[in-house]
Amino acid sequence: MTARGGSHMKAAVYKGNKRFEVAEIPTPEVGPGQVLVKVRYCAICGTDVHMVLYDVLAPGAVMGHEYCGTIAKLGTEVTRWKVGDRVVGGGGTPPPGIAHGITADPRFSYRTSLPRAGRNGAYAEYVLMEEWAPTPIPDGVSDEAAALCEPCAIAVHAVRISELKVGDSVAVLGAGPVGLLCLQVARAAGAGPVFVSEPAPARREAALSLGADAVIDPTEEDVVSAMVSLTDGLGPHVVFECAAARSTLEQALSMARRSGQVVLVAIAWEPTSVLPVEWLGREVVLKASASKTLEDWSRALELIRSGKVRMEPLLSETSFIPLEEIQEAFEGLFEPTTQIKIVVKP
Repeated sequence: MTARGGSHMKAAVYKGNKRFEVAEIPTPEVGPGQVLVKVRYCAICGTDVHMVLYDVLAPGAVMGHEYCGTIAKLGTEVTRWKVGDRVVGGGGTPPPGIAHGITADPRFSYRTSLPRAGRNGAYAEYVLMEEWAPTPIPDGVSDEAAALCEPCAIAVHAVRISELKVGDSVAVLGAGPVGLLCLQVARAAGAGPVFVSEPAPARREAALSLGADAVIDPTEEDVVSAMVSLTDGLGPHVVFECAAARSTLEQALSMARRSGQVVLVAIAWEPTSVLPVEWLGREVVLKASASKTLEDWSRALELIRSGKVRMEPLLSETSFIPLEEIQEAFEGLFEPTTQIKIVVKP
């Protein structure tokens, strides 16, 4: 293993007041049953952006959880891995009795629980993992695509817990990374027509290239009326709310058909108004989709490997930035953007 300064590495350390500092910090020490991963890519997650935007993150934290890399060093008693193995940053099965992820907190809140995160995130050259935690990257999946395994697993989870049946009509509100992944995963699960609402032209174009049957610009037409019209006056069977804009939850509930379902995937950090009189009489079902299960990671990797989920429209040459540009990247994401995904290369 080689790290900057031998025992130190570069990391983007959160300093508070929406500011990062790229600094030298100690490289994590590898203990028994642990592995040190050399980070290849770490994508910027919308939740990370909101934690910085609302300044709820503890100063000194190192974020970053959408990542892939290679095993750089093994702790004693590690037998599953060898140096050089390619992995994504999650999806492994914990030992019995070990709580893991958001389910470990019975009162988990994205606003108050996540800020307790420490310094072991992947906006850094290295990250420390328990031996059981990573998932191997299969042949046929590039490092660039593997970096988006975690958001793909989010989409897999949302579709799997939905009531989607083969041939059902689907609406996706928001063609950001998770919305574009929900579009593809729903297709892979047997959805019928899939319609997307998105204000940004580049994202609308990406949705069309990934097979959306129609794409609506909500700034030009009433999205609820358009979705109802596209579904023969009934409304979609399932609506995936992937935008978290002030109006999109109400739009999702209003467009769903009788006994249809809205799956809330995006996380709104500000109050969102709904008007139940518009949709309660149709007995619309609202289902929250939080994070992913361990199985969703391997399913996501297989969808990527098989080509049923494509990452090319989500990524371009301008998507990749060095660690030193992370402050500028976050500031650019504080407001709505046409950028689909930004990936840090430490």
